[in-house]
Amino acid sequence: MRRDSIFYQLFRQSPTLLFDLLPQPPANAQSYIFESIEVKETAFRIDGVFLPPNRAGIVYFCEVQFQLDELLYERMLSEIAIYTYRNRERFANWQAVVIYPTRNTEQSRTDMAREFLDNGRIQPVYLDELGEVENLPTGLGLMVLTTLEGEQATSVARGLIQRAQGSQDITFVSINDYHLQV
Repeated sequence: MRRDSIFYQLFRQSPTLLFDLLPQPPANAQSYIFESIEVKETAFRIDGVFLPPNRAGIVYFCEVQFQLDELLYERMLSEIAIYTYRNRERFANWQAVVIYPTRNTEQSRTDMAREFLDNGRIQPVYLDELGEVENLPTGLGLMVLTTLEGEQATSVARGLIQRAQGSQDITFVSINDYHLQV
């Protein structure tokens, strides 16, 4: 027996039935409208997926966001949901890191992702808060370099090159308009 069609009919006739199942239904439950919709998948692109070495590990999703996007967290959660739905046998859990140049680039309304932000499952990183480039590892310094402009960027790039010479950290880096051989 197909139960979906039975529940469809029940909810269509009485949308408040769903809220009868909840210990704390919304005060305006009677105002809700029931719809059955088909969600067509749009193309999503995740900036980075870091797969664990074994199935018991955590997969890390990475988004690099240098422009204000007021729907970033909603889109990212959709991408993660689709990816985990299709690939859950490859890992046991997930975490996401969002790299921002500054806090001003983070979306202002974070209600939909609040629980994930509060419990650390989504971890925003603000490059301008990492500290002075001279005190950062070379790779992190290069990330901060992407936020700088003009003479400051040139000066920091020179410092990173000098520091990295002879180091085995990074052999070639191409970031935005910077092409550094180190």
